[in-house]
Amino acid sequence: MEADYGIARELSDLQKLRSQYQPELPPCLQGTTVRVELGDATTCADPSGEHVISRSFPHTYGQPLAHFLRATAKVADAQIITEHPAKRVGVVFCGRQSPGGHNVIWGIHDALKIHNPNSTLLGFLGGSEGLFAQKTLEITNDILATYKNQGGYDMLGRTKDQIRTSEQVNAAMAACKALKLDALIIIGGVTSNTDAAQLAETFAEEKCQTKVVGVPVTLNGDLKNQFVEANVGFDTICKVNSQLISNMCTDALSAEKYYYFIRLMGRKASHVALECTLQSHPNMVILGEEVAASKLTLFDITNKICDAVQARAEQDKNHGVILLPEGLIESIPEVYALLQEIHGLLTQGVSADKISSQLSPWASALFEFLPPFIKKQLLLHPESDDSAQLSQIETEKLIAHLVETEMNKRLKEGTYKGKKFNAICHFFGYQARGSLPSKFDCDYAYVLGHVCYHILAAGLNGYMATLTNLKNPVNKWRCGAAPITAMMSVKRYGRGPGKASLGKPAVHPATVDLKGKSYELLSQNATKFLLDDVYRNPGPLQFDGPGADAKAVTLCVEDQDYMGRIKKLQEYLDKVRTIVKPGCSQDVLKAALSAMSSVTDILSVMASPSSNVSTPF
Repeated sequence: MEADYGIARELSDLQKLRSQYQPELPPCLQGTTVRVELGDATTCADPSGEHVISRSFPHTYGQPLAHFLRATAKVADAQIITEHPAKRVGVVFCGRQSPGGHNVIWGIHDALKIHNPNSTLLGFLGGSEGLFAQKTLEITNDILATYKNQGGYDMLGRTKDQIRTSEQVNAAMAACKALKLDALIIIGGVTSNTDAAQLAETFAEEKCQTKVVGVPVTLNGDLKNQFVEANVGFDTICKVNSQLISNMCTDALSAEKYYYFIRLMGRKASHVALECTLQSHPNMVILGEEVAASKLTLFDITNKICDAVQARAEQDKNHGVILLPEGLIESIPEVYALLQEIHGLLTQGVSADKISSQLSPWASALFEFLPPFIKKQLLLHPESDDSAQLSQIETEKLIAHLVETEMNKRLKEGTYKGKKFNAICHFFGYQARGSLPSKFDCDYAYVLGHVCYHILAAGLNGYMATLTNLKNPVNKWRCGAAPITAMMSVKRYGRGPGKASLGKPAVHPATVDLKGKSYELLSQNATKFLLDDVYRNPGPLQFDGPGADAKAVTLCVEDQDYMGRIKKLQEYLDKVRTIVKPGCSQDVLKAALSAMSSVTDILSVMASPSSNVSTPF
């Protein structure tokens, strides 16, 4: 099987055309000179976890932000790097495949060769297992030729294994030392980048020369924070799924007798479901974050959907499309608690056929209430991060079953007078993640690869490549890097009275912000989507012409560009220092003190640590 890695692909005419597409670079990445401005030391977003994080990462916490500058930028203390010795760099795919991953490697390779043709890029075969075993493939232009702008991870292969245990970390360090790597670049999501931070810290502590850099690549779209606006693959996944959903909407409208229940990938967060709803306008979406915030039970969710079906029937509409995120099942309070009991028993070695008899009375009652197929799926061993195997739990079939049972009951009681309820279920997961990447993901991934080289040229360790201002054209993107430790938080988990525990520092999945503009847009249109059948079909992925430059709705409506605002704040502070200095007038000094006092009072209140216990989501 290893012999298959990196072999030339058989390409269709469209794939051949896509392989010729050359992504554009922002001005700050063009040429062979690296210009970097290092800002102030970073902190973490939640001050309550700062002590734990700084103690766990003494070598890599509190590092400055890095901004990469265009040639025309006038920044007095910027580092200008013109010498580029040959580098040996390793790259590894971690986690599930996400469209655009190959373009990250292409970008790294091009940047290395542009700055020094003698540099070497080694790809680890088979993900982290290949890293531990030191199985590599040297990346060349010939190998890249049939993988440029293509989907999948098949050039190198992938893994979902973590680089977490001391044995794994030591194996990774041994590989980097044996191969004399100047850098290791880890491509993945929240778990992979948490591991990258730990590797960077360990390497620094052990004085290993290898620098570690992370790249935000995950189809779930949940590696989002003040520094990271989007993840490679999310744009493609949502566009491909939105077309499939829209096709189902058209089919439902044509047949006028089916309700389609569609479960979407995305792990615990509902970003994919939200984005697909805003693109395709199905009748309803149940977000896991809504369920968790309102503590909705299975009964509540069932009744909510049944009431919607009944309202549509009163308008003589006996069809519809309902989206469900795969993480919904863990967001339902009683089901989450049941899963915790099951996983605890599995961890103790209790066999699946004996678990029902060892559950607490209430958990046993819920378990026995559920249909047999769901009971079997809930008994699956949890993932390596202790979460349920969400892709294997057919939540859409469970909800459809409960809704059908309730609608039949209402029909029999005479409270529902519509046609017999008919449900058809789908899981859209694997259909999209091997897709050709969208134009946005091709550009985004390739540029991130170049940013990785700039991070290495600046000698930085434990950083993630970042791009902001993404809703604008490529030539307006801001290129930078942020310490991964600045993205970390420490969760406090409540496990009952007196059982709250402090988690380890980690980059946690970002959930849908129920106070954000994207959710507000959904809320504003929810009634129209439910009753008016305003289905919208974005069509298949476009690479040229109308639609090719379309970006995710959730990316465009949110007001982000954190890195740009940080720079703007620095400019204001510099201007204050210029105006208010020894020798200025009393009036100027008094005005500055008054304004600064007000600002610091407000910011102190806003930045005060939260005492709330984090939810498990």
